[in-house]
Amino acid sequence: MIFQRSVLVVTVLMLAMVAGVASAEINIDFVTVGNAGNAGELSGEGAGGYGLDAIVGGVDYVYQIGKYEVTNAQYTAFLNAVAKTDTYGLYSTYMWSTTRGCKIQREGESGSYTYSVAGDHANRPVNHVSWGDAARFMNWLHNGQPIGAQGSNTTEDGAYYLNGAATDAQLMAVTRKDGAKYWIPTENEWYKAAYYDPNKPGGPGYWDYPTGSDNTPSNQLTSPDPGNNANFNDNGYTIGSPYYRTPVGAFTNSESPYGTFDQGGNVHEWNETVIKSIWWSDPVRGIRGGCWYSDSDNLLASVRSSYYPTAEGFSFGFRVASVPEPGSLTLMLCGALAGVFWWWRRGRSA
Repeated sequence: MIFQRSVLVVTVLMLAMVAGVASAEINIDFVTVGNAGNAGELSGEGAGGYGLDAIVGGVDYVYQIGKYEVTNAQYTAFLNAVAKTDTYGLYSTYMWSTTRGCKIQREGESGSYTYSVAGDHANRPVNHVSWGDAARFMNWLHNGQPIGAQGSNTTEDGAYYLNGAATDAQLMAVTRKDGAKYWIPTENEWYKAAYYDPNKPGGPGYWDYPTGSDNTPSNQLTSPDPGNNANFNDNGYTIGSPYYRTPVGAFTNSESPYGTFDQGGNVHEWNETVIKSIWWSDPVRGIRGGCWYSDSDNLLASVRSSYYPTAEGFSFGFRVASVPEPGSLTLMLCGALAGVFWWWRRGRSA
């Protein structure tokens, strides 16, 4: 059973200040991914297979994942909260200066930086973010979206112990801590949310594309959305300059079976998994899903991609994973107990 929630990640600013700790306030929409204990499948065989083959997608617990990619507006709130002095380079000047950037602008001087995003870019996915940037964003969420300098109480500890990690080697050594409330999805978590369907005709299994289809999606943004559409390059962009990226959830009828949007196209999304790729001499971090400038092959479940965790390319973005909402677990448990009770009653009446 699939549940969705809109989560207010922290208390409102006024209440937090009353408690003595100033905080920002952004909302993350999540979907719950149930069906714990599903089998994985082989990935890495098709369309060039940008990483070594692996069995992926099996997850033996319930979790939540962002319904949408992290947006420019959400990332701008993060920057304004912790990057008045941008100690660890959470802002890339390419965000503003290039035609492919997400149009987040920084003004002022170090120590008093402020950030703003162009209004027509606010609800599009952030880009030019590294794996390290994403990990610091997760720490910030874990810590309650505090306002303050980049340190152990804001970006350097929480879900991940970063403590100033900035090089590829340092970021590759980072692991998620027990008790993390928000984190970068593992490849298994990301893959299951994108491709697995517990109600697939013929029995539970995986689709080829994260739109609940084995047929190649279209890249046309039309209204109403006919379904099985995504933002990628099909001998032409879905939308061109200056946007390139569609607003999150723009393909309103092209969600995954669990209800996520844009896991195919828009931006490549970082995942937590360490991959020993055939392309890189060192282990690197996983990315998935293709993007607005790549072709439909990169949307396939069979394609594993990866990159160095300091990279801040114009195609790189991310989404958030989290612990399940207590209410979702309660309902799932009630459903399971109801099933057990039904079988018990059936046995007694036989």
